[in-house]
Amino acid sequence: MVPNEVHQYKGIIHLLKYFGWTWVGLFVVDGESGDHFLQTLEPLLSQHAICSAFTERIQNQGQLRDLHEMGHMAKDIQLHFTDGKTRTFVVYGEMMAFMWLIILMAFTISESMEKTSLGKVWIMTAQFDFAVSGVIRHWNFDMFQGTLSLAVHSNDHPGFQAYLQNVKPNWTHGDGFLKEFWEQVFDCSLANPSKPKEEDGLCTGEEKLEGVPESVFEMQMTGQSYSIYNAVHAVAHALHALYSSRANHRTIKGDKRLQNVQPWQLHPSLQDISFNNSAGEEVYFNEKRETATGFDITNLMIFPNNSFLRPKVGSVDPNAREGKTLTIHEDAIVWHRSFNQALPLSVCSDSCQLDHQKRKKEGKKFCCHECAPCPEGKISNETNMADCFQCPEVQYPSKDHDQCVSKLITFLSYEEPLGISLASLAVCFSLITALVFGTFMQHKETPIVKANNQDITYLLLVCLLLCFLCSLLFLGQPREVTCLLRQSAFGIIFSVAVSCVLAKTITVVVAFMATKPGSSMRKWVGKRLANSIVLSCSFIQAGICGVWLATSPPFPDLEMQSMTREITATCSEGSVTMFYLVLGYLGLLSIISFTVAFLARKLPDTFNEAKFITFSMLAFCSVWLSFVPTYLSTRGKYMVAVEIFSILTSSFGLLGCIFFPKCYIIVLRPELNNREQLMRRKKII
Repeated sequence: MVPNEVHQYKGIIHLLKYFGWTWVGLFVVDGESGDHFLQTLEPLLSQHAICSAFTERIQNQGQLRDLHEMGHMAKDIQLHFTDGKTRTFVVYGEMMAFMWLIILMAFTISESMEKTSLGKVWIMTAQFDFAVSGVIRHWNFDMFQGTLSLAVHSNDHPGFQAYLQNVKPNWTHGDGFLKEFWEQVFDCSLANPSKPKEEDGLCTGEEKLEGVPESVFEMQMTGQSYSIYNAVHAVAHALHALYSSRANHRTIKGDKRLQNVQPWQLHPSLQDISFNNSAGEEVYFNEKRETATGFDITNLMIFPNNSFLRPKVGSVDPNAREGKTLTIHEDAIVWHRSFNQALPLSVCSDSCQLDHQKRKKEGKKFCCHECAPCPEGKISNETNMADCFQCPEVQYPSKDHDQCVSKLITFLSYEEPLGISLASLAVCFSLITALVFGTFMQHKETPIVKANNQDITYLLLVCLLLCFLCSLLFLGQPREVTCLLRQSAFGIIFSVAVSCVLAKTITVVVAFMATKPGSSMRKWVGKRLANSIVLSCSFIQAGICGVWLATSPPFPDLEMQSMTREITATCSEGSVTMFYLVLGYLGLLSIISFTVAFLARKLPDTFNEAKFITFSMLAFCSVWLSFVPTYLSTRGKYMVAVEIFSILTSSFGLLGCIFFPKCYIIVLRPELNNREQLMRRKKII
């Protein structure tokens, strides 16, 4: 009729976990029942990350051999009580073992210890009964104030209080239990006709149980009484079911049917019974032939006169759904006075704060740990975390490593100073290029404009204008269209520009070689050679970009790894190989153009602009050679800024070195811009 003891063990675990008590001491009766308790409870403790600080075996009555052994046990208990970390004790055993524990504590605890170390939380099992006889009712139990006890479940019976208020010792004859009970509870003697009467200490028989302290007798129905009450009714229902079944087969006369029933014949009927008792609870047996009841959790409240109350503050219901097994009313619990009604702590190590993680202490139980700060890049947003963890990619650790903060999405925008500066430079250089182009168009009939293939000059100026403008594609939030255009437009336009420079350089070389008598190079003089160079070189770069866009084109992407606190909205190159192939081809054209211009820089011809092309290509190659390592070493939006800066500086290098000397003559020295002056073989600048 009592619940399975396994539910009591699980109830202890639930209770320890609820209050966070992970470092507990065990007082266990020495014997087979104590061994079974430890064998069952200790694995449960380990499974739920709870450690036993010590295990002290309590001797039963008559098991102590001598005072030396008793003193040794008292010394061990003193060590346990002076341990400030172990605030929770679990006690398992019957009342006599508990009495021995009290005796040992009386040997151990001094007045100074009582003030400093008796603040403990006791968890008692259902085997204990605090109702004690008059012999020990005056002992000081104040150290057990706030004890939490598991008790067999009970409920208030409507007629039980009235029965106890009217009970008399002479109600039954021939049964000595009530007489002995009365004398012990009221500490008196009932009159015995066979003995002379003694006025002192006689019981009147009119004493009231309701006036007896609860430390001696409890007026509420205890779990044991409730179980007996249910057992009697269960047997009655089983008998009723049995005889109802027999009555269907034969006629039974009188009460002789009671004499024919054997106890074992009730078992089938007992298994199937189900009824509501007078307290309103359903009583039935489960498939294991156990009553489906749990345990109550009571709180011991001790008063100065050594009387006490044990109100219910919770319950353990094994039939409840997962997570609802334990019910506890924490506000109703009265703790030991030393805790000042604050929740007691019973842990081996202090809690690790936020931004720290637990680290096991060598040679200690797993409940004992030290706290270590989270490593860089990880956080701990809860106390007592076993390990710090990485934030998601879209977040980064806060300064205190206790939370994850959302990263900002950044890109090189027109609103920020760097974006404004680069956009302003691009527009300014574009206007300068347009001004140069307008100047050349205005003076297109002058010799210096007509020199070295006028059409190629105009094409080069248009390409430089587009180079400055294409840098604007790299500003702002990346979109699908801008990602497709920015690198391919940059590669093709620059290839056309460098091809124009190469064509102009080769034109100078061919023109010089054609002036030699009998030279076969005269047939190459003209626009056809220059146009062929520009078209063929540009077509190759256009083919590379076409393959790139067809196979693995660039696309908008979010780059999360490079920056700690930012997500960079960027254009993924799609195929990095194709990107560097475009740059490589552009670099090859530049080197060829620089080499040819360098070799032709000293050709004796007034129309020779190879020396200016040499300087322009030197600047161009220097910019793009330094671009590669700088680009690879930067992250986020600054990679885009490096590429824009490289586009602007290399384009301006071509514009300045090739066209500014001519603009100087056209605008400031117009007297030199005539055929007679240009035909003179001397340095004009």
